[in-house]
Amino acid sequence: MKYLIFGKNGQLGSEFSQYFEKNGYKYLSLSRNECDITNFQLVEKIIKDYKPDIVINCSAYNLVDKAEEEFKEALEINGFAIKNLGLICHEYKSFLIHYSTDYVFDGTKQDFYTEDDTPNPLSMYAKSKYIGEKFIKEILDNYLIFRVSWVYGKGKQNFLYKLNQWAAANNILKIAVDEFSVPTSTRTIVDITLKALKQGLIGLYHLTNSGYASRYEWSKEYLKLKGINKLIYPAYQSDFNLPAKRPKWSAMSNQKISKALGVEIPMWNEELKFMIEENDL
Repeated sequence: MKYLIFGKNGQLGSEFSQYFEKNGYKYLSLSRNECDITNFQLVEKIIKDYKPDIVINCSAYNLVDKAEEEFKEALEINGFAIKNLGLICHEYKSFLIHYSTDYVFDGTKQDFYTEDDTPNPLSMYAKSKYIGEKFIKEILDNYLIFRVSWVYGKGKQNFLYKLNQWAAANNILKIAVDEFSVPTSTRTIVDITLKALKQGLIGLYHLTNSGYASRYEWSKEYLKLKGINKLIYPAYQSDFNLPAKRPKWSAMSNQKISKALGVEIPMWNEELKFMIEENDL
């Protein structure tokens, strides 16, 4: 079994690469500089030559606020490049794994979102990700789309890294108390993805740690576990006046994937503790 990873320098691509290296998998991992997924000809050549059984796409445009002004670029990477990737995987019979986002939902549901709920993206970023999902479903029969939320791991592309920087520079941190989802580790995503592959699952699944939290609760728990003593002031989402509109509630249920695999996915706070102790986040 051969694996091809796009987006190796991102936190999720790095996690996959490290796991594959440690466990002796046959894989090729490429950065955006080595292969821009918007380059149809190059992507096709790589897949044709390498002949991967599994293509894992960890490459994405993730600048939520900038996407309001750069929708064309976001759509190119999160939408049309995914369409082309689907077409190439179909042509060369590679199984595609792709990651989407909880932001496809509008936050009006007063319960956990399930795979049966209809998306209604609020931001240009979320729209571009939802379009990518739809392209895959139209083109492929065999695929895995995982919607993930508040992803964190090693690297600088996540909320916890920013929180560390804010804490180093300020004594008072203003964090949204009215924005809820599920903090989810890259370790959990890699683990569940590979279990799903082994079990032969196909289709759309929500892949998160268990439970839910506000950004305020997540921040308090993280700083407590790190032994960082700062005043965390409960602010509101509207206080930050960000360009992109975000759902206030986007917590997703992981019951479908948990039942399919017969596993219990760790609670977000238990996993956070593990990640801090084992990975020094």
